Amino acid sequence: MITFPNAKINLGLHVTKKRGDGYHEIESCLIPIPLFDVLEMGLATKGSFTCTGIPIPGSGKENLILKAYQILKNDFPSLAELQIHLHKNIPIGAGLGGGSADAAFSLTLMNSLLGLNLEPRVLEKYAAELGSDCPFFIQNKPKIVTGRGEIMTSTKLNMQGKWIYLVYPQIHISTKEAYSGLTPKLPERRIDKILQTPENWKKHLINDFEASLFSKHPELSEIKEVFYRNGAFYAAMSGSGSAVFGLFDHKPEPIPFPNHYFEINEPLP
Repeated sequence: MITFPNAKINLGLHVTKKRGDGYHEIESCLIPIPLFDVLEMGLATKGSFTCTGIPIPGSGKENLILKAYQILKNDFPSLAELQIHLHKNIPIGAGLGGGSADAAFSLTLMNSLLGLNLEPRVLEKYAAELGSDCPFFIQNKPKIVTGRGEIMTSTKLNMQGKWIYLVYPQIHISTKEAYSGLTPKLPERRIDKILQTPENWKKHLINDFEASLFSKHPELSEIKEVFYRNGAFYAAMSGSGSAVFGLFDHKPEPIPFPNHYFEINEPLP
């Protein structure tokens, strides 16, 4: 069986406080975007995991897909062995949630392939054990997320007909680097309220990580400004960076961005 884990972007991202368990409380709106990895699984006599495409840091044993398999096996000891292959296309360290998507989609694929018949809410609980963004990708629909990202609320936001132009420059930003320059604070306006007036997104829909990361990596700020100069109604860095996107009411013309190696210019689903 084969599936195509997709990336996400954040529409606004507030980091409101640091928790006692080391995580941070956040508020954001996540939406899926048309940028995909490829994940294939099949039954096997001996389990294996292979990966092509963008190199993934660390050892293969640390991959969230294998952790997802192990979480299920803890509750279903007779779980069949699997041959798993991942082709990595979503940039790493970009704030696009590629690793989280791979983990969540692997849970969904295992559920189908192995006939576990687990409901989405159960899969979301498993996904929350793997990472804060992972539960979002089980239903894979626009959501307002709070807590450490695992508390999800539906939103009526409809992005159909809009276009996303996304650029990933040659910059890897770790979660540690992103949070090191940030001071948690309560926002002046809640994201769900801001989303109701798209004409005010440019002024009020803020990613808290931008202030410190733009000062360290000014090319990110320049990409955002280029989007606005080319007609975007909203532009921002996604998550903890470093991918930057512009949203348009129509298909934008190609933009000659320097010093990058990856971009998409696609309609939103």
